[in-house]
Amino acid sequence: MFYMNTTIELDAIDRRILQALQADGRIGYDPLAEAVGLSPSATLRRVKRLEEQQVIKAYVALLAPEAVGLGLTAYLNVRLEKRSALHQRTPVELFRAAVQAWPEVVECAALSGEMDYLLRVMVRDMAHYSRFVIDTLLEHPSVQDCKTSFVLDHVKNTTALPL
Repeated sequence: MFYMNTTIELDAIDRRILQALQADGRIGYDPLAEAVGLSPSATLRRVKRLEEQQVIKAYVALLAPEAVGLGLTAYLNVRLEKRSALHQRTPVELFRAAVQAWPEVVECAALSGEMDYLLRVMVRDMAHYSRFVIDTLLEHPSVQDCKTSFVLDHVKNTTALPL
């Protein structure tokens, strides 16, 4: 997905609001207002503006993967076939549509360079990973090749953007 090329002008208070919400998306308006030095009503207006401008895209709960049975994370570099005579849609269109339906894929990025896509895949264990790659990914008609790297340790893992 490509995002708009327009940068929203953010002042110091907007940035403090965004930093506080990234740290705790459930913070109330009174504590948020106190943290940024505004009244609760002024803070609410700013948050609503940031939401309307799509600076704040969503509020979510971040889960511990291991706690929900997802103990293995892998990054897969995927190379696609360059053309397909069997389908009216291009290999890229077919692959992008398929990725949306694969629950194991939690992130997919188009790349420059030798490989076409980078997938972040979260699965229960190696058997689950093997089934996903063999029965799903490599069976897709657009996929030519894939290379995997397994996560051994998370040195840094944040969803907060550097403001």
